Amino acid sequence: MYLFLAFLMVPLIEIALFIQIGGVIGLWPTLAIVVLTAILGTSLVRSQGRLAMGQLRSSFQTLSDPAEPLAHGAMILFAGALLLTPGFFTDGVGFALLMPPVRMAVIRYLGKRITVAQFEMGSMHQRSAGHDPRGPHHRHHPGGSGDVIDGDFEDVTPNRPTDRPSGWVKGPE
Repeated sequence: MYLFLAFLMVPLIEIALFIQIGGVIGLWPTLAIVVLTAILGTSLVRSQGRLAMGQLRSSFQTLSDPAEPLAHGAMILFAGALLLTPGFFTDGVGFALLMPPVRMAVIRYLGKRITVAQFEMGSMHQRSAGHDPRGPHHRHHPGGSGDVIDGDFEDVTPNRPTDRPSGWVKGPE
């Protein structure tokens, strides 16, 4: 329902702003502002995106949680899409999302509303104590290219005669 309202209200807000601003400053200055905000927004998204990628790489190198840099990157990407969309309202929201304090406020707000589940295969403490977190049945074979998984199988293909047509075509009668 909220998505429907957004798709309904945003174009109406943009049209109203175009009419109001165009009536005050004229057609050509209004169009020039829209084009200039797209160009300025593209350069700001590029620089903010580089910073976010640097933070993401740093979190991977230090083995820290990459959730926050990923959220910043996603919001910068969304801001870029808004800035490339012609309009004053979308430009305002896009420029706001390029500001790190605004992104942090959005992350805090969404963090309260989202439940994150985490799965971990073992800790470094277990591995250093000689315990294999993959389980007691895990075997590593020297010279092998990876894990070997033992298992049993049973052939469950039905016994059908193969001399009959498939049923999709008429066979010999």
